[in-house]
Amino acid sequence: MIYEVRTYDLKPGSVAAVEKAFEVALPVREKYSKLAAFWHTDIGPLNQIIHVWGYESLEERNDVRADASKEADWPPKTEGNIVNMNSEIWNPADFMRPMGGDQALGGIYEMRTYTYEPGSIPELLRKWAEAIPYREEFSPLAAGMWTEFGGLNRWMHIWPYKDMADREKVRTAAAKIPQWPSGAPGRVKQENKIMVPASFSPMH
Repeated sequence: MIYEVRTYDLKPGSVAAVEKAFEVALPVREKYSKLAAFWHTDIGPLNQIIHVWGYESLEERNDVRADASKEADWPPKTEGNIVNMNSEIWNPADFMRPMGGDQALGGIYEMRTYTYEPGSIPELLRKWAEAIPYREEFSPLAAGMWTEFGGLNRWMHIWPYKDMADREKVRTAAAKIPQWPSGAPGRVKQENKIMVPASFSPMH
């Protein structure tokens, strides 16, 4: 299994209209493969939408995208509101549950993306596998993945919360246990964004 994470930068004020265009067109696209998640940013880089698609392989991705592109109503009619598009392929960690389905996990999601020194990912995965059961006593992990294509040596973990107050409560409590943070070495950069699920997002 791989996940394609597509991040689009939009013109200010157009997020609602673009989300609506995706919602209208989604039934056509989902004839070929299912959407895993769809969010827009609320804190961090603004005017972004992030949509996630799961595939069994790169070959399946290529076939699905080729077939979907033949549909008259896909891609969505976004009226020129997309100013930049970025796509990355991510490998899920063994301890990560599949994305998608109908998962009512939280009103907001925090996406944390860390960059590591080359060669650090295997040890990171080992450390996280040991630590994640303890961290999930406080809130579930929505995704934990490392890059295959795009910016390399990156680790993304996504956490759902009821709201910002719940996030603060959970993070404060988790920081007090000896097993967390994981202690994975080699981290050189950290980024995060707070995202809100679209009304049609399978993860909401």
